Amino acid sequence: MDKAIEESIKAVIAMLHENLSEEVTIDDMARVAMFSKFHFSRIFQRVTGVSPGRFLSALRLHEAKRLLLETSYSVTEICHIVGYSAVGTFSSRFKSMVGMAPIEYRRSGGFRPAPLMRSGPAVIRGVITVPPDARNDPTFVGVFPHQVPKGLPALPTLVPQAGPFELSGVAPEVCYVLARSFPRNGAESIAVHGPVTTRPESPANIVLRLRPMRAVDPPILPALLDRESSEAIGLCL
Repeated sequence: MDKAIEESIKAVIAMLHENLSEEVTIDDMARVAMFSKFHFSRIFQRVTGVSPGRFLSALRLHEAKRLLLETSYSVTEICHIVGYSAVGTFSSRFKSMVGMAPIEYRRSGGFRPAPLMRSGPAVIRGVITVPPDARNDPTFVGVFPHQVPKGLPALPTLVPQAGPFELSGVAPEVCYVLARSFPRNGAESIAVHGPVTTRPESPANIVLRLRPMRAVDPPILPALLDRESSEAIGLCL
C-alpha cells in the first residue's frame, strides 16, 4: 500500500474522531484527503475494507459503547453526542451492529448473553498464529455471516493461547471467522478469514494470522464476551 495514501486516510480518520457529533460529508473527507470525491471513496474502501460512511458509523457506535459503560449520560444524550438525531435510529443501528440494545449493553456491563447454541452439523478447524510475545494471549473466535462483523457471533469460543482450535456445530453456509485477542501486554490483535464454505461432510481448515489493530481498521463492534468467560481469563470490561 502506498504510504502517502495510507497517511491521507489516517488524516481523514483522525478528523472523524474529532467530529463524531457533527455532520460530516464525503466532500469533507475528500478535502482532508486531498482527493476527488469519487476517487476518495474507492481509495478509502481499499485501505480500510469498508466505505467511508460505514467507517464513520462504526466509530460513532464504538464511542457510544464507551459512553454507555463509562458515563451516566442517558441513551438519548449519547445518541446526540455521537451524531445521531433520532434515538430510534441510533438504538436500531446499535443493536444491529453490537448485538444488544444500548440499555441492555449498559445494564450487563458490556457483557453479551451466554454463548449461542450450535446451529448445524458442520465443523471449522484451524490454527491461530501470532508473534512470539503474544503466544499466551487468550483469543475469542466467532463465526459471522459477513466480512464486516455485526451482531452476536455464532459459536463464540475462547482459545486460551495460540494454536489449534475447533468450532463444531456450524451451520452449512458461506461465512467469515473472526479472531480477536485480549492481550495481557501490548496491542489487541485481530484476524478475519473468509469466505469459508462449511459442509457437513468435510471440515473446513483455516489459518487465522493475528496482527495488531491499525488506525485504518474499523472498530470491532459486536459484544464478544460473556461475563463467565471474561472472568475466567481475568478480564474486566
